[in-house]
Amino acid sequence: MARIVMKFGGTSVADIGRIRNVARHVKREVDAGHEVAVVVSAMAGKTNELVSWVQEASKAEGTNFNIYDAREYDAIVASGEQVTSGLLALVLQSMGVNARSWQGWQIPIRTDNAHGAARIAEIDGSFLIKRFEEGQVAVVSGFQGLAPDNRIATLGRGGSDTSAVAIAAAVKADRCDIYTDVDGVYTTDPRVEPKARRLSKISFEEMLELASLGAKVLQVRSVELAMVHKVRTFVRSSFDDPDAPGMGDFDNPPGTLICEEDEIVEQQVVTGIAYAKDEAQISLRRVADRPGVAAGIFGPLAEAGINVDMIVQNISEDGSRTDMTFTVSSGDVDKALAVLEKGRATIGFDAVQHDEGMSKISVIGIGMRSHAGVAATAFNALAEKGINILAITTSEIKISILIDGSYTELAVRTLHSVYGLDKQ
Repeated sequence: MARIVMKFGGTSVADIGRIRNVARHVKREVDAGHEVAVVVSAMAGKTNELVSWVQEASKAEGTNFNIYDAREYDAIVASGEQVTSGLLALVLQSMGVNARSWQGWQIPIRTDNAHGAARIAEIDGSFLIKRFEEGQVAVVSGFQGLAPDNRIATLGRGGSDTSAVAIAAAVKADRCDIYTDVDGVYTTDPRVEPKARRLSKISFEEMLELASLGAKVLQVRSVELAMVHKVRTFVRSSFDDPDAPGMGDFDNPPGTLICEEDEIVEQQVVTGIAYAKDEAQISLRRVADRPGVAAGIFGPLAEAGINVDMIVQNISEDGSRTDMTFTVSSGDVDKALAVLEKGRATIGFDAVQHDEGMSKISVIGIGMRSHAGVAATAFNALAEKGINILAITTSEIKISILIDGSYTELAVRTLHSVYGLDKQ
């Protein structure tokens, strides 16, 4: 007997038919004798609908401005998961499974006070462990918890993944299964490269890089939690037949295992290629090169909630001036330019330029630590295809390259092939 946390996303519970399919997955694990907790998202599209209602209700009369109370926002948007958890509990009961739905505040999942984007502070696993001892499947509403002000707080979009991993850590689960609309983690996006392969295993560090660099399989915070608490996590498809051969294999179910590096016996030099479109490049020209200038640029941007990614600095020959180039998402360009213009006198730059329509292509692999020439291989391959590199950043297991967005798919396919990821 093992202890399993199963999480099902919005597409997996989009209607009653799919909820019945989810219930079959849950019943399979219960029938195998496992202790099971289930975390669910809202039905596909429901959270967007609820958010649109919030925006419509809070629009100031005679204006187009939406100014809403974040506490009421949380009370409204959290209701989507409440509906799903109740429906799944009812379906499980109709199948003879002892199940009960629970909201995040009932566990309780305690969060900080950042309504709309709260972070989990603490989960006491004893409540759920008591349910296990009673032979009950606890169906928990994801994406939400209880803030210090004793109100519901939501964890931000994709927060149900975080809920599931945090619960798995709290109850010391043997495994956390994240069921989604794909059957695992691939070497790159199969829509871009049809030869992409599903990985049987990937390390926490590699998955964290993939998730933060554009892969949409898992939410970044959930991977961080899994890595910190060493929660073995499987990415699986909810659309696979629940009763197909091998689906109940505890040690090696279909999907991708996210685990510690030590569990991966044969490490690839490069594990995957990620990409992120809609990047923008901002350049400050002829900035006075003095101590504190970088803080003067990036401090106000951070305070404005603008995430700065790649940073490149070119210092003049006499060392008196520097050009500072960095990237932000295209949606943050106007806000970033306004912040920079406001601080122009303090920063001391001559001109600001920006270009949109960029893409960031990233090569990821823990094998890079012990292999030389990985970056040179990427640069040569892109040069042969006539793709110009605008900026480069690296870490111990990652190389990120900024290019013109029109070359995105060509660059992904080129790098996927040159590292042999299209071969078994």
